[in-house]
Amino acid sequence: METVYFKGDACHTYGTLPSVGDKAPDFTLVTPELKEVHLSDFPGKKIVLNIFPSLDTPVCATSVRRFNEHAAAKKDAVVLCVSVDLPFAAGRFCTLEGIKDVIPASAFRSPEFAREYGVELVDGPLKGLLTRAVIILDADHKVIYRELVDEITHEPDYAAALKML
Repeated sequence: METVYFKGDACHTYGTLPSVGDKAPDFTLVTPELKEVHLSDFPGKKIVLNIFPSLDTPVCATSVRRFNEHAAAKKDAVVLCVSVDLPFAAGRFCTLEGIKDVIPASAFRSPEFAREYGVELVDGPLKGLLTRAVIILDADHKVIYRELVDEITHEPDYAAALKML
């Protein structure tokens, strides 16, 4: 269990983020086209998991825009923007924003993702949603970077994450 904060109030996660050097747990996420995506769908690619509560918040939307601008330009990497938003909402957001270089990926039917990656909020006002985190996997899908953002209303450290790519 990890402690994070939402507007200064303590909240807790189910489990902890994978450690640097760990093999990433497999996952099943859903794209706006209702296609399932798995870790194995990205052989030989670095993977950025931009994890957040909901695209309906300004900070979450900003993180998707920022990773679309910067990390997605890396040819050997793929960026998955993960929340429990419905795939349709994530797709609509990306279409309206002109975001084409990241993959919106919903964990709405995958509680295993939230638990195995240690990002499910188990209490507080956002209980049931994902906390804000960035996990980067190398081409062998081992964790090379992890950031659990202390205050959910804050943005992740983009510079530190992008440096890993």
